[in-house]
Amino acid sequence: MNLPNKLTISRIVLSPIFMIFFLIDNLYTRYFALFIFSAASLTDLYDGYLARKTGVITSFGKFMDPLADKILTSTALISFASLGYVQPWMVLMIIGRDFIVTGLRSVAAYRGLIILPSRVAKWKTASQMVVIVIILLYINIRTTLLAYGQWDLEIDPIAWIVLNSMVFVSMVLTVSSGLDYLIKNRSIFTSLLR
Repeated sequence: MNLPNKLTISRIVLSPIFMIFFLIDNLYTRYFALFIFSAASLTDLYDGYLARKTGVITSFGKFMDPLADKILTSTALISFASLGYVQPWMVLMIIGRDFIVTGLRSVAAYRGLIILPSRVAKWKTASQMVVIVIILLYINIRTTLLAYGQWDLEIDPIAWIVLNSMVFVSMVLTVSSGLDYLIKNRSIFTSLLR
């Protein structure tokens, strides 16, 4: 169990902790949730860099690193949808794609094959994490200003459109990367249908 793999596991462990703190309707817990998510996101950048730099790239890391990303981002998006900040159908599209790709990767791993993340998949992960941080910042700013009676409620409908537009773009990237996986690995996918 090398350091990059420990960082990957820490991202999985931090995901439910983030959700618990975010869903508590409290200014301090929401800020702590932002901190947890940001720290977990940074482990994604650092574990890959560290694995390449030290030459400790493992099959475990190749499989678990993208899975840890999916768990972290899905946890955040489900939390947002449950509180009405984003449209649930977009979250379902993102999570549905992740289930399909994870299933494909699992079958490939069972057959001794490793399906590495594509460039599009890396873009979609980065876009999801950036969008999630922006949404968390918005929620924290809103929560803070509401506590001091300084928030203009007329901003909410505009912010909802902007946030959902960002999630929509991220969803399009996510679905595109899923199609990319299926096309490039169609032989594995079609073998499941036999």
